[in-house]
Formats: sequence, structure tokens, C-alpha cells
Amino acid sequence: MRIFLSCQQALKAHAVPAFAFWEYYFRNALAEAGHEVVECPGIDWAEGLTPLSPGERARWLERTWTRTVEFLRAEHGRKPIGLFLGYLFPDQVEPSAIRAIREVGVPAVNFFCDNVREFTRVPAPFRDFDLHWVPEAEGRSLYVSAGLPFVYLPMPVWVQPGLRTIPPSENESVVFIGSRDVLREDLLGDAVARGLDVQIYGSGWRDAGPAPSRSVARMLLGHAGFVRREGIHGVSMRATYRMRPKRPYGRIEERSHAPLSEEAYFETTRHAQIAIGVNRCPSFRRSFSDPLRYSRLRDIEAPMLGACYLTEMAPGIPDLYEIGKEIETYQDAGELVEKAKRLQEDAARRLELRRNGQRRALADHTIARSVEHISRKLGITT
Repeated sequence: MRIFLSCQQALKAHAVPAFAFWEYYFRNALAEAGHEVVECPGIDWAEGLTPLSPGERARWLERTWTRTVEFLRAEHGRKPIGLFLGYLFPDQVEPSAIRAIREVGVPAVNFFCDNVREFTRVPAPFRDFDLHWVPEAEGRSLYVSAGLPFVYLPMPVWVQPGLRTIPPSENESVVFIGSRDVLREDLLGDAVARGLDVQIYGSGWRDAGPAPSRSVARMLLGHAGFVRREGIHGVSMRATYRMRPKRPYGRIEERSHAPLSEEAYFETTRHAQIAIGVNRCPSFRRSFSDPLRYSRLRDIEAPMLGACYLTEMAPGIPDLYEIGKEIETYQDAGELVEKAKRLQEDAARRLELRRNGQRRALADHTIARSVEHISRKLGITT
């Protein structure tokens, strides 16, 4: 099948959170599955993630979607396109363009992750897609409430064929790879205090410092804007973050390392005795002590890489794996430490988790398999 891919492709680097890996995952996975990937040349989708003024955004939407629709029509006329597949944020979507694509006869599907963190309801610009690819278990209710068609499928990940093996050796490290935030710092700090010897890689861990001071006027303006966005409930939830117990940061800092290169990330994940996943995320919709949790990209990627994976339990995890046989999970810092230590003492069980987790992820959680589900849902013959 020919698949038109609009997935954060960029013409240059942008000062926004990492985005390039999405195109890499989708393009390689679709090509490996035998699909022909069609991309509109000269389009900088990632530019739409940057802060733009209303005028700048209107101009970006106009030139981006006009060129995209024109190119898709020409390509579809030359050789039929079976599917438009996007990973687009609401501010990147021009609804009239999505309707124009559908009128040509090409069904339009949008993948979006972080639904439960970003939205309390499905954004209006999403309403014109034929189907929504929703990876979070709790995100489904948003689309049910909106009356929009969706398919519940895993996070899209592709790993190189050479990395789809169980590593021949492992080191003695327990590792966490990810950027610093207050919830991760609290969880890992608690685990370290309980005796977990974990090595931490990622941005923000070694350069922590005091927050910059703000004038009273700016603080009041910021508070007013926050109340408008989050409401009184958000104000009370933010207070739980401000009143959180502060853990001695030095214990974490001495175990912290700079972010890894892509190659080092793969090798560190694969060869560690245990790779840790953390699924909680900061959100003022929930309190600091009971944070929002949802299954993340690494819940697919780490098992695909053959890691011995111990991740934080979250809604949706039991849909992906048989807990205890394919991966292991924990509920809190105490259980994290307990299960990590048990795994460190049991090489045979680590190997079992590596084999079973990788087998399940590569069999059931690939992008190719997800496209098969989408095609059946839409009645597309591939």
C-alpha cells in the first residue's frame, strides 16, 4: 500500500522537544513491511510545533497544507494512495485540508500520544479525521465522549534488525534513561535512599539549580493565567507539588550521567541487568502523591531491544504484556527496589523476561501490525 506520511518531518533543526525519531520509526517500519512511503517534499511539519504568532501560524498552515493537498492529489492520480497517516498536534491541523484529502478518496488517520496529559477533551481540529490512533488506555474515553472513531494500538516503535536479538552479555548496572522532572527525581531519590544502586542518564540531572527569581507582578500575572487554564482544581494540585518533601539531591547526582548518544542508548538499554521505566508524569490535574500515569514509548522499545524491563505499572500495561512473564512492574519506590534486587539475584529470570518480552513486542506491537489493524478498521484492502 502507498501511505502518505506527515509525521513531523523537518527541513532544519528546531528548538522543540525531540521529534525526528517519529519520522525515523514510521518510515523504516512501513518500508520494512512492504509499504511505499510517500512524503511531500519541501514541507517542514516540525515548524508547526514551534511558537508562532497567530499570523505566522495562519501563513504556515496555508502554505503547508496547500502544497500537501496538491501533491497528494497529483500522486493519488498517478498511482492510488491507500492511507494518509499523520502524527499531528491540533495547531498543525487544517480541517478543510483533511476534508479535501478524504474527498479525493484517501482515508485520513492521525496518531497522537499524550492525550491524557494534553487534553481534557478532543480538540476540534481533530474531528475531521476518519480514524484516530490512540495508544493510552485512559485516552479512549476522550474519543468515546467526543463520538469519534478510534483504534487503541501500541505506541509506534521500530528498532533496527541487528538489535532484535538478546544481547550475548550483560553488565551489572540497573539503569534509568530519561530527562529529569520532579516526579522522577522523587521516585528515584526514594529508591536510592532504600538501597537501589541505579545509574541515571539524561538531561537535567547533573545541572540542577535554583529556579530563577520572578518579580511579584510577573508572579501575579502568571498565577492569573494559570487559573484561567487549569481552574481552582489546578491551583490546589499545584500546591501539592510546591509542598512536596525535598529529597537530598546529592544521592542522585552522584549516580547521574550526561544524555546518551543514540547508539549508546540502545547498547545501554540492552546490556544493563535491568532497564527501569517510569510512567508517571507531572500534571496539575492530579496531586503530586497520586500523579498521572500512562504507558510510554519505552514500554514498547525496551522489550523490543531485548532488555530485562521493569516498568511502573500504569493503565494499559496489562493490555501489552503478561506481567511477571514478559516484563515486570512496580507500583512505588519500595516495590521498585524489592523487584530490582530480586531480578539482580536471578540471572535465569532476567533471561526469561528478555526473551519473552522481546518476542511479544516484535510479534504484536509493531507499526506494521498496527497498520494491519487500521486497514481492517477502515476496510482497506492492502
